[in-house]
Amino acid sequence: MTDWDVTSTACPSRVIFSRIGDRWTMFIVLALSHGTLRFGELRERVGHVTPKVLTETLRALEADGLVGRESFPDSPPRVEYSLTPLGRSLLEPIAAMRTWAEAHVPEVLASRERAGV
Repeated sequence: MTDWDVTSTACPSRVIFSRIGDRWTMFIVLALSHGTLRFGELRERVGHVTPKVLTETLRALEADGLVGRESFPDSPPRVEYSLTPLGRSLLEPIAAMRTWAEAHVPEVLASRERAGV
């Protein structure tokens, strides 16, 4: 077994941190945590993401094995997205980050206000 160290610039695990830290990844994972969604449904749940960026992010998540994509030969064509087992394994750490973020909103907002942001 290899010891991975995300703080090392040569460590491939940094790619995973980058993916999880992507602007839309956590919102997509949270949206899909309730089940399979079509593209339009997913975009509506995520909100304020362009179709191009959502498509790019979904392709990257699919390539990383976090999201599954299933297309159906309907007319018009139908595509559905869902979390893979690997993607579902992200729900617990994301839930912890969500809990922390929601608990500390007042402190962060107050700090931003003091900083003039």
